[in-house]
Amino acid sequence: MKKIVILGAGESGAGAAVLAKKEGFDVFVSDMSKIASRYKEMLDQHQIAWEEGQHTEEKILVADEIIKSPGIPDTAPMVQKAIAKGIHIISEIEFAGRYTHSKMICITGSNGKTTTTSLIYHIFKEAGYDCGLAGNIGHSLALQVAEDPHEYYIIELSSFQLDNMYDFRANIAILLNITPDHLDRYNFEMQNYVDAKMRILQNQTKDDAFIFWNDDPIIKKELEKYDIQSIKYPFSELREKGSIGYIEKGQYVIEQPEPFNMEQEQLSLTGRHNIYNSLAAGIAGDIAGIKKEIIRKSLSDFPGVEHRLEKVTTVRGVNYVNDSKATNVDACWYALDSMKTKVVLIVGGKDKGNDYEPIKPLIKEKCSAIVYLGADNKKLHDNFDQLGIPVRDTHSMKECVEACYELAQPGETVLLSPCCASFDLFKNMEDRGEQFKELVRNL
Repeated sequence: MKKIVILGAGESGAGAAVLAKKEGFDVFVSDMSKIASRYKEMLDQHQIAWEEGQHTEEKILVADEIIKSPGIPDTAPMVQKAIAKGIHIISEIEFAGRYTHSKMICITGSNGKTTTTSLIYHIFKEAGYDCGLAGNIGHSLALQVAEDPHEYYIIELSSFQLDNMYDFRANIAILLNITPDHLDRYNFEMQNYVDAKMRILQNQTKDDAFIFWNDDPIIKKELEKYDIQSIKYPFSELREKGSIGYIEKGQYVIEQPEPFNMEQEQLSLTGRHNIYNSLAAGIAGDIAGIKKEIIRKSLSDFPGVEHRLEKVTTVRGVNYVNDSKATNVDACWYALDSMKTKVVLIVGGKDKGNDYEPIKPLIKEKCSAIVYLGADNKKLHDNFDQLGIPVRDTHSMKECVEACYELAQPGETVLLSPCCASFDLFKNMEDRGEQFKELVRNL
């Protein structure tokens, strides 16, 4: 019996363990942290051996194959030992893909993944398609393949997941954009990160579709290196040569495979970045044969995504917006670009090798104040204090919201769009957003 070891017992790891057990493997799960009780119960229910708070070498390095959680870097000591022993390391998505013939709609990009994935899922569900939501959001793909199979899977893929995918094939691959992110995981080499994103194209055939943003300079340059077999569906903000999706004279237009248009003002998502997300999602629905009236309705009534430009409330004439999902500089740029009022901007957290230069002109134009929120705010002071805008230094969400309350004037917007990961002060991005919303609502 082949032995599979799973490193990390979160949503993806626990799901992979259940599928591996179902497929007849000898399974062992190991997590350096404490395993959440719901995942322990799942593993026990399926009689899967597990450990927490440690990695036992003699139980791990006997594996025929290792399924690694995307959150674990290749530099982790146990991963390094497994690599040295020549043990094949894959992602949960790669493993799940071996045991299903369902259609895979896969979305990646530095920004907009969650919104676009959720919007595509909304369109497919409205059309009555049997589909599951997986990857970075939704439930583990492996668990769904094992216990709740669907005809279609809409999958948000991070660069970390793509790193350990080899034979997996996306029937519809969507590449939204590539801007600097997670460079701390890629030896601070942008090309390493770019190469990871481009892996979404691997194994595609002439029967598959590739949807991409035609205006992205990095994507344009990279595509020259690839012999792409799939049918290309480029989109852009404005009509340009080669693009089959665009905005023209207030109309949202898709030319192929089936011509489709609607009024831009009917789109439920606003802001320039959401034009791209809506175009990518509409094209995916069109390729899948979904009726035009359903695509039109779904693009009009999609409620949006939590923690992404989420309107929280208005206090003393000040709007509060939760954009905790903005974990890189580019995401914050788009958030600021969409603001129609002066902004008190909250930035900070675990820096991932950020270059703040691109955002400085927009901050000077839009912001009346900046509130730093992090365990260590030195890099923020070095970058933004020179702009001549009032700043406040805070080290907890309570301090931060109090500072915003004092600084913001009626008619302005307080925007939590941190540019950084959340792990210095918070459990995760969701925890940061939830704390912000709760404190704001209690003002």
